[in-house]
Amino acid sequence: MNNEQQPIIVGLDIGTTKIAAIAGRKNEFGKLEIIGFGRANSNGVKHGQVLNIDETIKAIQMALENCYTSNPNLEISEVYVGIAGHHIKSLQTRGDIVRHQNEEEITQREIDQLIGDQYKTYIPAGDQIIDVIPQEFTVDNFQNIPNPIGYGGVKVGANFHIITGDKNAIRNINRAVEKSGLITKDLVLQPLASAAAVMGHEDLEAGVAIVDIGGGTTDLAVFYEGILKHTAVIPFGGENITNDIKTGLGVLKTQAEQMKVQFGSALANEARGNAFITIPGLRGMPAKEISVKNLANIIQARMSEIMDFVTYHLKQVGMDNRVLNGGVVITGGGSQLRHLIQLTEYVTGLNARIGYPTEHLAAGHIEELAKPTYSTCIGLILKGYSDYESNRKQFEHRFKKVEIPEALKKTAEVEEVEDTTEEAPIERIKNNRKGVKDFWGKFKDGIIDLFKEEEDHAL
Repeated sequence: MNNEQQPIIVGLDIGTTKIAAIAGRKNEFGKLEIIGFGRANSNGVKHGQVLNIDETIKAIQMALENCYTSNPNLEISEVYVGIAGHHIKSLQTRGDIVRHQNEEEITQREIDQLIGDQYKTYIPAGDQIIDVIPQEFTVDNFQNIPNPIGYGGVKVGANFHIITGDKNAIRNINRAVEKSGLITKDLVLQPLASAAAVMGHEDLEAGVAIVDIGGGTTDLAVFYEGILKHTAVIPFGGENITNDIKTGLGVLKTQAEQMKVQFGSALANEARGNAFITIPGLRGMPAKEISVKNLANIIQARMSEIMDFVTYHLKQVGMDNRVLNGGVVITGGGSQLRHLIQLTEYVTGLNARIGYPTEHLAAGHIEELAKPTYSTCIGLILKGYSDYESNRKQFEHRFKKVEIPEALKKTAEVEEVEDTTEEAPIERIKNNRKGVKDFWGKFKDGIIDLFKEEEDHAL
């Protein structure tokens, strides 16, 4: 099919630290071409939940404006929206139907009926079912069937993974999107969207844990033998690390974020003990010197806690002890910390790598779009295409011809945006021969021998 006949699908990632809107279309090779991109700082979202609807609306509209600026030919009305937050829960159910016309082969309509029945599952008051995901199917006495369409039998059933969320939290997201002049085409659990963006078929088969480290939450999705086994939302993310640095070192939040990004490491033993960061003083106060090792100790303590949660969830579903041959795939904005791969491998006991959303992305785009920060947004577009190709949702039959703008092509010169924060920036990092006392004293020096590997390329 000519790519001009494919729909343009927009993913909207409403995160704690940023809101991103990306418009994409599949080309003739089945790869995503990005034809619109905009982002804005997020102010009304905390720990993945929309709390201040007005602030969230402003941020969504700013992201949309930037998206239109990148490509004035775009027309955006419907969006796929990611959802996360503390309120997200999951449960396992079982469903079966007895077929009336059992002399015929099983059809998609019967599978849809089986899935639709699960939306009647009892859940606590105040919650709402977000998604019902089939796992393995059974037909009569035959088990572990990935797709039963075309089989013959009397009874067809399946195990289901049901994802639920708080009604008020879901309502707030929908209201913010609608008041921004958009229609929510579907709500998609963020770890599933991220997983779609960074995984290939071989990852699904081998078994993999996707860990999406966002600003307010860390999202987990576990796949084994091609089946979604578990999802979870861990209530800590990159913003918690920034707040820890702010409190522990007595600096401003913007300075803490800047230090984390520029000089942070997830392994204190890999940080130089004689390196210091100079922070300009406020209003005539003397400059402050921050030890890079102290900074790393704070980051390691919080990141280890997040990975401990990941390990706990893997043990809960029996997916630890190297059962997952694909290991842990870390994505999201928080995945770009130095030495995070080594810390993850040490805490979980599994191999780890950084997941970039390039698996399904067409070549030739600016490098910004291939950052793990946008995994969720790219995955939301892929979810839209899955709906389109499976006829699960109605899409327009006539699609407007929109070219990829030069600003989003790799050859384009992209200007760096200057930091306009009012606080004074971090000036420099320098070496100092003075000894520095271990800030936390939590981890033994012997751990350093386990991580004598080269610095990972996740920066």
